[in-house]
Amino acid sequence: MPTEATMRRDPIAGESKDRMDQIATSEREGTVRWLKALTRWIAADHADLPQPARPEAIDWARIVPFILMHVACLGVLWVGVSAVAVGVAAALYLVRMFAITGFYHRYFSHRSFKTSRAAQFIFGVIGASSVQRGPIWWAAHHRHHHAYADLPEDPHSPVHKGFLVSHMGWFLTQGGFRPDLRRVGDLSLFPELRWLDRFDIAVPIVLATGLFLVGDWLAAHRPALGTSGWQLVVWGFFISTVVLYHATYTINSLCHVFGQRRYPTPDHSRNNFWLALVTLGEGWHNNHHYYPTSVRQGFYWWEVDLTYYGLKLLSWLGIVWDLKPIPSTVRDAHQGECR
Repeated sequence: MPTEATMRRDPIAGESKDRMDQIATSEREGTVRWLKALTRWIAADHADLPQPARPEAIDWARIVPFILMHVACLGVLWVGVSAVAVGVAAALYLVRMFAITGFYHRYFSHRSFKTSRAAQFIFGVIGASSVQRGPIWWAAHHRHHHAYADLPEDPHSPVHKGFLVSHMGWFLTQGGFRPDLRRVGDLSLFPELRWLDRFDIAVPIVLATGLFLVGDWLAAHRPALGTSGWQLVVWGFFISTVVLYHATYTINSLCHVFGQRRYPTPDHSRNNFWLALVTLGEGWHNNHHYYPTSVRQGFYWWEVDLTYYGLKLLSWLGIVWDLKPIPSTVRDAHQGECR
């Protein structure tokens, strides 16, 4: 082992040591970067995030869990299927889709009705179980989308970014992870909502754990149902969530490309009946971009809007109130399709 005195006499040995030190330093810096990325994934304090050097670059540390969510759906090959598991998956899809469309979108993003602080938190929790991050992050990006709809600054415009980026690539980037909190000052006033944003994986973990415990109990006490803990996790959490993901994403990627345009909005938004069905009413996207603050996106009775029906029911129960309508004069100002 050469001594320091020897290395001073031997420049080759000294250069070798310098090179080894550089490699070790580079490895330490790489480890620190990954640990910081992992920490941000577990406890994402968006207010403290630096401006990314390359906003459109993929954040690989955060894309891995997203990929694993999809891979985990293959667990169905081992856990099988049962009526209970499919029923739980369908129920969780509908409940969480309602929380996303009714609250993450129409309430947190557009303030199209009012509710209590308790109800806002409860539906924020349900929305967070969809693994679409917290309500503040979601609303900040959506408000930005409306400010720049189908302009180059729109992070998920299929017109400028293409299908893959508009569908899901945009939120896997370094810039997509960091929202513009200046747009959501009203929501940032609530510490419980900030907690949901910072620890956005907490609720999904609780949901998956609860599904396992329920399925395990059913396997032990109601074996005739043919379900198990892992079966409920695969169907109720992974499959239900991944289907919910892509149904939600279609509004960004497909509803600006396929469908009809009733109103001459400055963007490319379109109404799509089929997407309105799978998203509980969000497919009436041209209507929405024409008058974003309306609680009802299916403006006419024949435009099925299940989220609006659910919010109307909650208003009868006193859970929400002051549902903002679209004035009929504004609604009827443009008749026929605008191409």
